[in-house]
Amino acid sequence: MKIVTSLSFQGQCREAFEFYAKVLGGKITAAISYGDAPPGMPIADEKFKTWLMHCWLEVGDQALMGADMDVKWAPNIDKPKNGFDVTLHSDDKAKAKGWFEQLSEGGKAVMPFGETFWSPGFGSLVDRFGVPWMINTIPSAGWKPPQG
Repeated sequence: MKIVTSLSFQGQCREAFEFYAKVLGGKITAAISYGDAPPGMPIADEKFKTWLMHCWLEVGDQALMGADMDVKWAPNIDKPKNGFDVTLHSDDKAKAKGWFEQLSEGGKAVMPFGETFWSPGFGSLVDRFGVPWMINTIPSAGWKPPQG
């Protein structure tokens, strides 16, 4: 079984997934636009022809899925995304910090990346596409939290 997070955008899916592929070192293996859909699809408005109806990003043995949605199809798509985070875990603190810094560009750090009582490096952010992320460094054997 594989559990995959699917992210929805309003015309920025391709840009977001190209950015995520660059930051995470992944590869987009599918990017199907509404304009490439079979005849008879109910979405005929020209403005949606370049929007993606399906995008798939492979990162190692993990994946993210995405699509562009209009408010007519997804009534809350224009509201801030909440109730979930895309979470990245690494045992390499420098790599985790790099992800945090790159994903934060043009976005907003919610919790700056730093040492916590559970991790040598953790941070949360909302990227420039409105997607919430948590970046976590898995503690090595023998790691001790800071003494406060």
